[in-house]
Amino acid sequence: MSVTSDFYLARVAQCDWEANETDLTNVRDRCLRAKAAWQTMADRVLKGEADRKQQAADKAAHQERPFG
Repeated sequence: MSVTSDFYLARVAQCDWEANETDLTNVRDRCLRAKAAWQTMADRVLKGEADRKQQAADKAAHQERPFG
């Protein structure tokens, strides 16, 4: 199963919302740590998606060039 960046970004948003909604410092800190971890994972997936898109564009540009 492949997880998209949307999944990770949704978790980031959820953690952010939970951190803002709580009055408990320890819960807020836990949510912010989780948010940072999810954001790191989202950044990795976003980079991978961008790299794949660039590779596809490079391949398409290479195939368009005539031989010779």
